[in-house]
Amino acid sequence: MYKFNLFDKIALILVLIGALNWGFLGLFNLNLVSAIFGEPANFLSRIIYILVGVSGVYLLLLLFKMKKYSKS
Repeated sequence: MYKFNLFDKIALILVLIGALNWGFLGLFNLNLVSAIFGEPANFLSRIIYILVGVSGVYLLLLLFKMKKYSKS
């Protein structure tokens, strides 16, 4: 069984934040990142969006890694 390290857990939290942001945007037309860090998207907001995107790619790669790990 694959054991999550700290980086995996941080990536998962960032992806969950991104998912919640998209859910609120779709349901209530409320962008939480912009509401918290200001509109228009300032430097900090852009960093958060980039980190969420990179975390999503990382978790996608982690999924393949876990699948490979489970076959061994």
